[in-house]
Amino acid sequence: MDIMTTKTAVLRGKEQLTIEERRLPEVTADSVLVKIQACNICTSEYGVYNGSRTRPYPLVFGHEWAGEVLEVGANVDDFKKGDLVACGYEFDPASPESLEGRTGECRHIKTANDLNPDGYYGNAGFAEYAVKSKVGLYHIKPGVDPSVAGLLEPIASVMFGLRKVGIQRGETVVVIGAGTMGVLNGLMARECGARVLISELLPKKLEAARACGLETIDAGAADPIEEVMRLTEGKGADVVILAVGAQSATDQSFEMLKSKRGRVLLFAASYPSPKINLDVNTLHYRKIDIVGTFGADHRDFQSAADAINAGKINFAPVIESRFTFCEMEQAMKAACIPGAYRVSVLM
Repeated sequence: MDIMTTKTAVLRGKEQLTIEERRLPEVTADSVLVKIQACNICTSEYGVYNGSRTRPYPLVFGHEWAGEVLEVGANVDDFKKGDLVACGYEFDPASPESLEGRTGECRHIKTANDLNPDGYYGNAGFAEYAVKSKVGLYHIKPGVDPSVAGLLEPIASVMFGLRKVGIQRGETVVVIGAGTMGVLNGLMARECGARVLISELLPKKLEAARACGLETIDAGAADPIEEVMRLTEGKGADVVILAVGAQSATDQSFEMLKSKRGRVLLFAASYPSPKINLDVNTLHYRKIDIVGTFGADHRDFQSAADAINAGKINFAPVIESRFTFCEMEQAMKAACIPGAYRVSVLM
């Protein structure tokens, strides 16, 4: 095709957002040209917009996107024109990391903070078009809402964390925080066969969690530690997932655990970072596992795509609002409102 440029959202500083014309890379033998249909705003992106996080400028951004295949390279057999696809991480299948099953850690793949040849930093999903390696795309069933399909990356990151912490059928999992990532953690932990309790202060987020069929603890009405113990008949949680970065939540997480062999999954980042206020002997004698997680591997993206395509889980409640690409500034401001769920931009 003769599509050579694309309109692209660019951050040139705090609250300095422009739409600029950018030249597209060539479609190589192993890449795919996609017309982006929707891209969701991640916390890390609106954090750069409002100045709470730092990344280099000028920044092109957006990794939660889905769209329609327009053209495929000569070596691409898995995708064809007209397919609906969602964006994952690119990787080198022949790298040592990939051969060990760690596709999310390929060291020589360009990251979201690297400089592109045309002078922009980052990977652009807030754009009309994208050229993507075939290994970074995943099939989505026709008819799936592109905004929901754009949740592929956050769902994959949830799957990675759940796989690391080893959720087992029949276990009790407490998720602290019912924001977008807390709800997704709860939904996928439940899909793994766990009983899920989700603790939250804000009425809006409690309502969203309940709309997804999740069992909730109103942390503004009762002590969440006491509620976990009451609801588990004094046993405590097998696993606590920290889906909010707050000191109080971090402190609570260890008090909610069962007496021995409990696990805490550190899912959320926060700035400034909370501290773990536990002595080593407590960890030692209670045999507590603390698990860190970030990103996802190819298998997690495939699991996420399978979950979206199966249609059994209603992910739509975490999409709060939709804006058009020409309303990108309004979309960013909406995403910055405390307590907001995912804001989706339609291209």
